[in-house]
Amino acid sequence: MMSNEELQLPPRQLFVGGAWRDGSTGMRRDVVDPATGAILTTVVEADATDVDVAVRNAREAFDHGPWQRMPARDRARILHRAADLIRERADELVALESRDVGKPVSLCRAVDVETAAQQYEYCAALAQGIDGATRSTPIPSLAYTTRVPVGVVAAITPFNFPLILSSTKIAAALAAGNVVVHKPADDTPLSALFMAELLKDAGVPDGVLNVVTGSGQIVGDALLRHSGVDKIAFTGSTAIGRHAASVAGEHLKPVTMELGGNAAHLVFDDADLDVAIGAVIKAFVFNSGQFCMAGPRLLVARALHDTVLGILEQAVPTVPIGDPRDPATVIGPMAGERQLKKVEEYVELARKEGGRIICGGERLDLDGGYYYRPTVIADLPTDSRVIAEEVFGPVLTVQPFDDEDEAVALANSTPYGLAAGLQTRDVTRAHRVAARLDAGIVWVNDWAMLDPAIPFGGVKDSGFGREYGPEALEAYTKIKSVVVSLPEPQ
Repeated sequence: MMSNEELQLPPRQLFVGGAWRDGSTGMRRDVVDPATGAILTTVVEADATDVDVAVRNAREAFDHGPWQRMPARDRARILHRAADLIRERADELVALESRDVGKPVSLCRAVDVETAAQQYEYCAALAQGIDGATRSTPIPSLAYTTRVPVGVVAAITPFNFPLILSSTKIAAALAAGNVVVHKPADDTPLSALFMAELLKDAGVPDGVLNVVTGSGQIVGDALLRHSGVDKIAFTGSTAIGRHAASVAGEHLKPVTMELGGNAAHLVFDDADLDVAIGAVIKAFVFNSGQFCMAGPRLLVARALHDTVLGILEQAVPTVPIGDPRDPATVIGPMAGERQLKKVEEYVELARKEGGRIICGGERLDLDGGYYYRPTVIADLPTDSRVIAEEVFGPVLTVQPFDDEDEAVALANSTPYGLAAGLQTRDVTRAHRVAARLDAGIVWVNDWAMLDPAIPFGGVKDSGFGREYGPEALEAYTKIKSVVVSLPEPQ
């Protein structure tokens, strides 16, 4: 593992056209270590001029470069090489992502870095299977379809899983023959810049991947409006997603939107409590609760309600929280001061709404970092804002239910629909309830079971389109029909 001193980084530039370059304004932004509040480095605060340069480079690479014309098997070899390099340079990536986001190193290695490698491997395999179909018609012709890349993809990603969520979009887009302009989150851009150089080392041609750092209001909006961008791939909050979809709609750009979540986790009276409690805790403390598919709403059969609260009261405070560089740490800091304050405001609101704090409910003062103790809240009214809205922190609300219908109604009562989960030993109930939950992915007897082969995405205010699986590549291609006249001989 790299030491603190080894991770002191020089100021970072933009990655455009296969080379590092300064921004047009000379403005820069601090990148802060959330575990200590110390400045790690600075990155370029780009503007619309920088976006234009990046898009023009991407357009040149798409229209005249080798990438989209390259045999799919050759693109796949490059993506496989990228996966190999991710694993070879895992120590660097773990240290960088942990320091940038505050992720515990053990989870960062096992989840973030390994998932990124698997995404490139999986998309490499899919690249070789992109094909079309022949169609039988009464027209005297040969009619067939092909799938072709959409062109220049603007990938806009959030702060909570920088490496995973950028790889999700970039690997799929590149596999299909597209080129990418990536805008990483304002506060956590370091792994995106690292990966730009890694992918070049893997053999991705110049201009195929470009990384432009800066604010969403300036860089993100410029990408949404740029005439040279053919598709928007966005992950972020529902509020910003609405704006992005609206602007993209004005410019008739296709979009995929993976937005906010507020998942319900149902524990039925026949659940295995040892299994259920482990899943419940994982679902709301993983990544310090900064997980759009977290399970912050716990719904418990009334017969088990008090028992579950008692177990959580004893178990949650024992989950190791602290320095993310310690391999024993499970819960690190929030990614920034803004996120920490947001969680504090929601917990204070819960108190005002009549909620009972079972455990947690306060900051943890440690090394100047942005830590918040994992918090369990009971006795909130059903119309509580803390239940209805996305807190995006290590906060769990607990509500009782009396029967299956009430459990499903409570689970579906928010505008979100990204994920859901349930704990039961009854396989019939598992399938029946899963079918009734308004969510893009439903887990049974565990949480966050994800794999590049399993598509995920939202319904309702959680967005549309799917990441992962062959469905992801469909979003980065467009169908072209070819009809060849075959007239009868005269």
